[in-house]
Amino acid sequence: MSEALILLILLLLAFLFLPLRGRRFARSEARRRIDERDAMFSRRELAQGSERYAEYYARHPEREESDARFRAAPGLLRPGSAAFHDLMFAAADATFDTVDELHANTDGPVAGSRTDIDAAELTSFLRGWLLQQGAHSVGVTPLHAEHCYSHHGRGERYGEAVTPAHTWALALTVEMDRAMVQRAPGGPIVMESSRQYLRSGMLAVQAARMLRSLGWPARAHIDGKYDVVCPLVARDAGLGDIGRMGLLMTPRLGPRVRIAVITTDAPLMPDTPSHDESMLDFCMRCSKCTDNCPAHAIPAGERLDADGLARWQIDSDACFLFWNQVGTDCGRCIAVCPYAHPDNLLHNLVRRGIARSSLLRRSSIPLDDLIYGRNPRALPLQDWIPPRTGV
Repeated sequence: MSEALILLILLLLAFLFLPLRGRRFARSEARRRIDERDAMFSRRELAQGSERYAEYYARHPEREESDARFRAAPGLLRPGSAAFHDLMFAAADATFDTVDELHANTDGPVAGSRTDIDAAELTSFLRGWLLQQGAHSVGVTPLHAEHCYSHHGRGERYGEAVTPAHTWALALTVEMDRAMVQRAPGGPIVMESSRQYLRSGMLAVQAARMLRSLGWPARAHIDGKYDVVCPLVARDAGLGDIGRMGLLMTPRLGPRVRIAVITTDAPLMPDTPSHDESMLDFCMRCSKCTDNCPAHAIPAGERLDADGLARWQIDSDACFLFWNQVGTDCGRCIAVCPYAHPDNLLHNLVRRGIARSSLLRRSSIPLDDLIYGRNPRALPLQDWIPPRTGV
C-alpha cells in the first residue's frame, strides 16, 4: 500500500471522527407513572371469568378483543408454537421457575444495628463487587416517583398502589450471549433471556441482602417482581438511553443486556443521568430493528409523546401476539441492532466515533448493512442442540 493511500485513509478516518454533533434531541422526562396492570404480562395472567378480568376490561374494553388474540395463540414456551422445541423450552421454563424461587428473597428483615459508611465508599464497593460477580455495568440514581409503577399488576399484590419506599436505586446490567441472541427468534433466545434474568436477579438479591445485613432497608427488583420500571431507572443511573425498539441501549452492548434494580436507603453517590443524543440520532437514521421486526411492532420515523415520554412507542399488542405464536420472547430486534455487536476493540472504536461524529453515524449504517446484511438471517442451532423434537 502506497504512502499516499495510507495518508488518504488516515485523513478520511480523521474527517469521520471529527466532533460533529448533528441533530439535537430533547431529553425525555416522565410526566406520569406507568400502571403495571397495563403491561402485557399482567394482562396475560387475567383469567377469564375472574373478578380481576371483569374489572380490568370494564376499565379498558378496547383491549379485550386484541388480548383475545394472544390468548388464542399457543403461548410462550408451549407446544404448537412455531419455534417449539421440547428440550430448549423445558430448559427456559426451568430457569424462569428458578427466578420465581428468588421472589421470596427480594426483601426481608433488616439487621437491628446499622453500619455507618461513607456514600462514596459504599457505592464504589457495590459497583466493584457487582462487576466482579459478573455485572456488565452498574449505576446509581435517586429514586423518583416516576421510576415506580403506580399500581402492581401481578401476583398477590395485584391492584395495590406502589409507594416509593426508598431513597436510592442502583441499576445493574448483565450481558446476553451474542451467539444465542443471533439465533432469535428461535429457542436459544428465550433460553438466554431466562439465564440472564436469573443471573441479574441473583446479583440484585445478593446486594439487597448484603445491605439489609448492614442495617439498611433494601429491596431487589427482578423479573416477575418489580416495583420499578427498570429501563427508566437504568437510564437515570447513567447506563444508557431508550432506543427505537423501546429497550435500554447501553454504550457498549446496545440492547443486548438484561436489567435488575436494588432500591435502598443506604447512602449512595448518584451517577450522571444518560442523555445520549448520538445514540438517538443513530436510531433515528438506522431503523434496522423496524425493518426486521417479524411483528411489525417497531415504529419508523420520529419519536412521539407516549406515556408522558418522548419515545418511540412500540405496538406491544402486536409484539406480544408474535411471542405467543412463536413461543419465545423473539429478540429479533436485539439480534440485528448494530449497537449489539461484540464488545471488542474494533467495534468500540466505531462506537466511539459514532458518539463523536454525525458523519460517521450516517456512513456507518450502510457499511453495517454491507458487512452484516440489512436483513441478516438467524443463525442455525448450535451443534449441542439437537433438531426439534416433541412437536
